[in-house]
Amino acid sequence: MKNACTTLTRRALMASALVAAALPALAQEKVVFATNWRAQAGHGGFYQAVADGTYKRLGLDVEIQQGGPQVNNRPMLPAGRIDFLMTGNLLLTFDQIKNGVPVTVVGAIFQKDPQAIIAHPGQGYDKWEDLKKAPSVLVSKDGQFSFWQWMKADHGFRDEQLKPYTFNLGPFLADKRTVQQGYSISEPINVKRQAGFDPVVHLLADQGFSTYSTTIETRTQLVREKPDLVRRFMEGTIIGWYNYMYGDRKAANALIRKDNPDMSEEYIEASVKLMKDLNIVDSGEALTKGIGAMDMARVQDFYNKMVKAGLYKPGEVDVSKVATTQFVNKGIGLDVRKRLTGK
Repeated sequence: MKNACTTLTRRALMASALVAAALPALAQEKVVFATNWRAQAGHGGFYQAVADGTYKRLGLDVEIQQGGPQVNNRPMLPAGRIDFLMTGNLLLTFDQIKNGVPVTVVGAIFQKDPQAIIAHPGQGYDKWEDLKKAPSVLVSKDGQFSFWQWMKADHGFRDEQLKPYTFNLGPFLADKRTVQQGYSISEPINVKRQAGFDPVVHLLADQGFSTYSTTIETRTQLVREKPDLVRRFMEGTIIGWYNYMYGDRKAANALIRKDNPDMSEEYIEASVKLMKDLNIVDSGEALTKGIGAMDMARVQDFYNKMVKAGLYKPGEVDVSKVATTQFVNKGIGLDVRKRLTGK
């Protein structure tokens, strides 16, 4: 009887294996996601979801196309060449809506824009208000026509202080009284490497520059016609970011370094630490609604501030078209964070 039972069990297992082999694998839907710059820690969650198979488990074959100084992925989205685009902040989407381009933001990975003003320590720039005394504020051309206008309108900075920033730390390091713009998850690392000190960092977000950052845009047509695809991409992305921030990110870092060999493991890890220390990703609404969370009232608030700063006219942008919370604010990934951190 024992041998007979064993034989039946083996036959059952073999039959199950044959049935499983005959079943088609979960269909993988091709998705092309493009970033706005070269691969770095600030893109980590996307690479994590590729590296650990999160996207794949959701039926998505995601290809990441990195941006860069000679690459402009933005027109590729409305043209249908890519499916999702990582953008810097809401200003870029405001411009798209103003110009009638049918795109919308479906999630915001960074609750705080990493844009900052950095200063030398020990020079009397410990408070944000102190920066208005700086003789020179180095700001790039793009910054001069965006956040600098807000700094003047809301905080009293003066054009007399303004000097051009050419993405070269030399002038800043040579003059301790000069302050400059900086991306808070990279510039402090570069300053430390080149000059051996930690700069004073003032996040614009902590002073009322209320835009979301590292936003994800897609075509409004995709939201309308393929909402399940958008849902799965956002779910995979959010889970990827939790695993990247709090789990084992070595495989993701390896993919980042493959796409951008200029990145070292040390640099990436220093950038992740800054994202955590400055509460860039997992803060604000994300603490209870999940990474990627958005509030349309906050989108409207930021638009109102940009109108005050003179970047737009009242009513020039239909804010209701800028973003949708259809795919976020559902608490996705909170269980992952709790499992990885205990809280």
